[in-house]
Amino acid sequence: MQVNIRFVRCLMLYQEAEFEGLFSLIFQICLCKLRTHQWCFLLFNVLLFHALLFGADFVEEYLLQPKPGIYTDAMVAGVREKARKLDLSDARENISFEYSIANTEACRNSDLFLLTLVFSSAGNVSQRDAVRRTWANQTLIEGFPVKTIFFLELSDTNAAHQELQSESEHYGDVIQAHSGTEAFPKERMVLALRWVITFCPLARFVLLTKDSVFVNLPALGSYLLRLHRHPEDLYLGRVIQEDQPNRDPKSPGYLPPALYPAKYLPEYCDDTAYVLSQDVVRKVYVASASVPATVSTDVFVGLCAQKAGVSPTHSARFSGDKHIHYNACCYRYLFCSAGMRSHELERIWMDLEQRGGRCSLLKTYYGLVSCKAHTYLDKLLNPH
Repeated sequence: MQVNIRFVRCLMLYQEAEFEGLFSLIFQICLCKLRTHQWCFLLFNVLLFHALLFGADFVEEYLLQPKPGIYTDAMVAGVREKARKLDLSDARENISFEYSIANTEACRNSDLFLLTLVFSSAGNVSQRDAVRRTWANQTLIEGFPVKTIFFLELSDTNAAHQELQSESEHYGDVIQAHSGTEAFPKERMVLALRWVITFCPLARFVLLTKDSVFVNLPALGSYLLRLHRHPEDLYLGRVIQEDQPNRDPKSPGYLPPALYPAKYLPEYCDDTAYVLSQDVVRKVYVASASVPATVSTDVFVGLCAQKAGVSPTHSARFSGDKHIHYNACCYRYLFCSAGMRSHELERIWMDLEQRGGRCSLLKTYYGLVSCKAHTYLDKLLNPH
């Protein structure tokens, strides 16, 4: 008990120390009082912490990557073949029927490495502006071109549509679909995927996220560039496992047993932020015709991926729907953090820009310990 108390006190003093030199002095004082068996206990805990924080990403990248499948199921093989031959060139002629603002030249002559599609609402102007001024204000990652596009539903009023039209003309990064705010998530997602396939067919990867999310494009881009696998069948995010279907008939996401009799939903990526390779965009689009329309967006994409024989790949660097407590080195390592308001996005981005540079392994480690501990405490103190 004595060694535990001493160790916790050291960590608490570290959290209060703002400078590395002060942290080293405090930690040395604590360690000098420890005996041999206490040193062994601390060393074991340090190794365990490192394994928990960094071991998951190592295992996911090198050991748990989905293996190339042999598709004997006729339906799966059919979906994959249709996706391979998919041609939406005729969609360009009927574009006005599906998109009130199409921005068909957004990806013209652009062999993009990463296209980010940000789902937003017409009224979230300040949020979109904050995204533009912060993490989306990047056009290259390690020399490879990237682009961010906002995808919106149909405006409630003509005045709102005119404002959105002006915003689109000014920035050239807005797509508006002919789907109302009450439309099924399936309709919105299918229109978004159709736009990508039709107008950005050369984008190697597509990141789908929301305007309330902070995205670390450099870290994500670096990860994608160093994948130890062929960049096909990639469905990457924070994977949800053994989630049960919604069986409440009064709920909007109701999934009746007649449509989906299984006890658990297939594994799927949380829709806060996830990545699809271009071939998976096409496969999900083709499979969407046979998937129920009432489920949430992330479940819908997961069901489509299952029908196309695509398995999701998990990365703990995606936050899921959690808002991660800010720490500069933590945010340089993670791929995203949810629940960001416009002023918080700008404050965090300004701090990251001012600090500049990269974090050492030690600083990254303590940054992750700090932000994860604070995030956990915030959740305990504010469960809602």
